Amino acid sequence: MNKGLTLRGAQQHGQRYLPMLLGRIANGEITTSHLATHVMSLDDGPRGYDMFKNKKDGCVRAVFQP
Repeated sequence: MNKGLTLRGAQQHGQRYLPMLLGRIANGEITTSHLATHVMSLDDGPRGYDMFKNKKDGCVRAVFQP
């Protein structure tokens, strides 16, 4: 490995931006409906996990509601 190589890593500033983003979501400025591809009840949990794991029916993210 080249000794002159510099590796750097970074994380996003969640504590800085999260309050602003949540406020914009609450005001309707940002929509998040596209993030949940499948919304289902808790009773459908096993089926939802199977759909997500095996990428059935285009499942990207399953959201379970009580």
